[in-house]
Amino acid sequence: MPIEISDPADPRVADYVSLTDVVLRRRHEPEKGLYIAESQKVIRRALRAGHRPRSYLMARRWLDDLSDIVADAEAQGIPVYFGEHDVIEQLTGFHLHRGALAAMQRPVLPSVESLIADARRVIVLEDVVDHTNVGAIFRSAAALGVDAVLITPRCADPLYRRSIRVSMGTVFQVPWTRIEPWPQGIGLLHEAGLTVAAMALSDDSVSLDELESAPPERLALVVGTEGDGLSHRTVADADLTLRIPMAGGVDSLNVAAASAVAMWALRAPQRP
Repeated sequence: MPIEISDPADPRVADYVSLTDVVLRRRHEPEKGLYIAESQKVIRRALRAGHRPRSYLMARRWLDDLSDIVADAEAQGIPVYFGEHDVIEQLTGFHLHRGALAAMQRPVLPSVESLIADARRVIVLEDVVDHTNVGAIFRSAAALGVDAVLITPRCADPLYRRSIRVSMGTVFQVPWTRIEPWPQGIGLLHEAGLTVAAMALSDDSVSLDELESAPPERLALVVGTEGDGLSHRTVADADLTLRIPMAGGVDSLNVAAASAVAMWALRAPQRP
């Protein structure tokens, strides 16, 4: 049976404490091997991807709306907690207007080598620290046929609640893993036969128009952190530097927008 929570300090729901505290969650979630899925749509996508829930927390009315998930959880012995909105808000730090949360077990990440072995299009996120940008890039990657996403050690967590929400759950759909150390990991991309294109402003950069006319068969596109862009070492070790032609006196786009433009222009032909 679902378990009612009336005390925000109840230790049984410790996984859900202070979900709006980014620093706390950035440390707490990976250490405990969990992430938080928010909303019915995201939870269902996580379950379809084979991710395992540790528990659920939802407002009372969602017990009926998610009755199939509740029944499945009960059959597996997974606790389902519910409470009034004010109790949940005190516990999590925000109003749960999307109705339901799930504390999910983090999946084991694959190796870089296995992920890129047959990939034709890969995007690498170098130190992209904004969770919204990470989620947006994953959503574009899913929509535009990218085979794999690689993130560097200092990149924001794709399984942080905001990243998942912005991605609309596509972080469960696009294969991804961490590549480290970086930028030494560029060697792994070369060994796999990928052409590495660094998106950066430089005097010898290639226009996206030019590369689009004759794209490499297998390509790894590297995008950099907000503001500073890619490191000098990354640009030096890449096979080419890529720029998007700009108008109107604008020198660059937001990293999520720029990556979407490049992924669309350089998308691989559909497999037969």
